[in-house]
Amino acid sequence: MAPRPHHPGVNLRLRWWALALPAAAFAALLTLLVSAGDAGAAASGERQPMSRVIEHIHATLTP
Repeated sequence: MAPRPHHPGVNLRLRWWALALPAAAFAALLTLLVSAGDAGAAASGERQPMSRVIEHIHATLTP
């Protein structure tokens, strides 16, 4: 097997944000998941805002 040619102009180093942004997104989603246990504190008779948005999208897309 022949060795791979070396290209001096190729830079394969990762930038700092290439690791920081996915780590920050993971931390934010993990925080939302952990704090989801407090979601039951809302009044049970009221519809949640996200369910209203989903119903609106559904009503818009259905003929």
